Amino acid sequence: MLVKEPLPIRSIRVPAKRMKTLVADKVTTLAEDILENGQQTPIRVRENGAEYVLIEGLHRLEALKALGEQTVDTYKVRARLH
Repeated sequence: MLVKEPLPIRSIRVPAKRMKTLVADKVTTLAEDILENGQQTPIRVRENGAEYVLIEGLHRLEALKALGEQTVDTYKVRARLH
């Protein structure tokens, strides 16, 4: 079961490959929605030592950064073993 947990935004690393998928208009739209309704869906991260790596929720994370938020609601997930 996933448990929602707030984490400092600064502790979350976004892989360079994922940053290439960022759409600025989507971030703006999400930021406006978050202002009105709050963060409805947590992002997903995995632990990597003392930091966390973003798995899902790039646009939500960037919208929260644009709003000046310091924390983000997250679900911690485990990396799949292949």
